[in-house]
Amino acid sequence: MAKLNFGGVEENVVTREEFPLSKALEVLKDETIAVIGYGVQGPGQSMNLRDNGFNVIVGQRKDSKTWDKAIADGWVPGETLFEIEEACERATIIQYLLSDAAQIAVWPQIKKYLTPGKALYFSHGFGITYKERTGIIPPADVDVILVAPKGSGTSLRRLFLEGRGLNSSYAIFQDATGRAFERVIALGIGVGSGYLFETDFRREVYSDLTGERGTLMGAIQGIFAAQYQVLRDNGHSPSEAFNESIEELTQSLMPLVAENGMDWMYANCSTTAQRGALDWWKPFRDATLPVFQKLYDEVACGNEAQRSIDTNSKPDYRAGLDAELKDLRESEMWQAGATVRSLRPERNKD
Repeated sequence: MAKLNFGGVEENVVTREEFPLSKALEVLKDETIAVIGYGVQGPGQSMNLRDNGFNVIVGQRKDSKTWDKAIADGWVPGETLFEIEEACERATIIQYLLSDAAQIAVWPQIKKYLTPGKALYFSHGFGITYKERTGIIPPADVDVILVAPKGSGTSLRRLFLEGRGLNSSYAIFQDATGRAFERVIALGIGVGSGYLFETDFRREVYSDLTGERGTLMGAIQGIFAAQYQVLRDNGHSPSEAFNESIEELTQSLMPLVAENGMDWMYANCSTTAQRGALDWWKPFRDATLPVFQKLYDEVACGNEAQRSIDTNSKPDYRAGLDAELKDLRESEMWQAGATVRSLRPERNKD
């Protein structure tokens, strides 16, 4: 483990150079990893583990769309694809990658297979951090660990196939075997992490819920919608409003930020854009800071967790979600976006 400096603060990180794939394979050579759930994180993590040479199986409810998807991805029923309980029985490491609501519902089935010495692995701190609400309380004689890729399972898989990695956090909630650290790092390397930085279950879920509701998804959609509306209300066309609010950001500017940071992106824009951005970023910070603080407080006190549990456990949850996503998809802004995306020139085409 190395200590690296991040903006003047030292953090514990593990890189692929100091913990190579060969070492991860050696650590887990006698382990059977069962990936439970084949929704958001399950496909990417399980296929990356498989392609990296680990002994991995998938546990999923039979006769479901995700069971069929697992078969399409090369998992073989009775060999590498099993019903959830059989996969848990076969495993020494159970990767619990169902949705938060599904983890609560399935927990009684999972718990009975957590025999001494096994490891219970999460990619989200929700179930453990809010255990009084979820009822997910592991037995004391198993390792409880976490690897949380900082992105979707789709991105994890895509970057893996490109020979790259997606950064992940790691945490140890319970070290019953004395091997929890080497197990969690080996799994983090195995699923395709670029590097791993240390956290704990509480900090992971607090930062994750804040980020999802904030700059990663909720806030960015709100900012998009607000600027788009102002432009439309002042007579700009849908195409112009979308290009100036979203297309230029995602296709031109954010890649520059990802490459070398915000200052470098500013330096590669016009002097007029630089001046405006430097003048206006602090008013936007000051305007949104109270909203972010309120959001964090709601996460920390458990209100956001309870809201998610209550909503996502409803029998008609999926229908309600589909309706909300349909409203988003059919809004003028994102209909304009669909048209703009269709007009992007094909790569390498004259």
